[in-house]
Amino acid sequence: MNRRNFLGLSALAIAAGAIGGWQLIGSGPQALLLSARNDSAGKHYAVGFNLDGQQVFATEVKERCHDVVPHPTLPLALFVGRRPSTESYLIDTHSGQLLQTLHAPAQRHYNGHAVFHKDGEWLYATENDSSDPGRGVIGAYRLQGQQLLREHELSSHGLGPHQLLWMPDGETLVVANGGIRTEAESRVEMNLDAMEASLVLMQRDGTLLSKEQLPEMQNSVRHLAVARDGTIVSGQQYMGEPSDAVPLLAIKRPGQAFQHFPMADAQRAMMNQYTASVAINSELRLIALSAPRGNRFFIWDLDSAELRVDAPLADCAGIGAVPEGFVVSSGVGRCRLYDCRTPQIVSSPLQLPAGLWDNHLRLA
Repeated sequence: MNRRNFLGLSALAIAAGAIGGWQLIGSGPQALLLSARNDSAGKHYAVGFNLDGQQVFATEVKERCHDVVPHPTLPLALFVGRRPSTESYLIDTHSGQLLQTLHAPAQRHYNGHAVFHKDGEWLYATENDSSDPGRGVIGAYRLQGQQLLREHELSSHGLGPHQLLWMPDGETLVVANGGIRTEAESRVEMNLDAMEASLVLMQRDGTLLSKEQLPEMQNSVRHLAVARDGTIVSGQQYMGEPSDAVPLLAIKRPGQAFQHFPMADAQRAMMNQYTASVAINSELRLIALSAPRGNRFFIWDLDSAELRVDAPLADCAGIGAVPEGFVVSSGVGRCRLYDCRTPQIVSSPLQLPAGLWDNHLRLA
């Protein structure tokens, strides 16, 4: 079953949160899972759930969202519009109140990801310049009260920027430039024969520090995770032939080049040329990756590259690191916890609503 069939068949109401007794062991205050969801009629929601299944809020929004950006100190989160959206939504995570609909300026649209700076005053969002399709822009927004105001923009030093994250110093940005040109209001690729995907490190003022590429031109660098020691991993989406044998997970260790993460052909083949979310558990030194087109979820050891989990998981989507391991959502099934604290990793269903979850989740 895929997401579309599930949407057509499911009568699950977005407001009907599961009531359950499962709770993360030793995780202290109840974590708040933030994500975008749809309902069975295709309406879009920004939602917050406790991991025991209690719904905190479900706020209807106009456009489908992609990633979620919690504020570092305030009960706020920006639900970022999915490419090529021109809207994002600032939500009060206590009440679910929509505080602001953030509109992209003329000839710009959002590419699905953003980050708050550690001081909480500034937010940086990946955007597309539709007057020069694909030219990468990072919009810089200042939080004033409960409103984000666009102050200026930076170059992403590449085409089609998607996700961006902070390095451990909190001042250096790592940017995944997907390398694809798309026009305004379109997801149609214009340059698959001349893609320029790259991994960029840049200072917060826009100064380029480094720019690296993978050897395959059509291997689009999309999603990122950063470990506490500065190790970067990225998940790719390959835009070439389905039969091409191209690894879809890459790594940049401190002081080393950006390169493919070693994996067996069996795992690479099951990804169907597409990955969705990647996460690192720095305490447990593990990488997790979702491959929804292959209905597969993976965990590797970050240091040895040993495969720890290769599991079927229908339309697996967002991943978040928790003290026990990882929480994973699904477009058609149950959200799950993978407890990685012992050599034998154990998977358990969470008492959250099943299905309809979008590609990313954040824990606040």
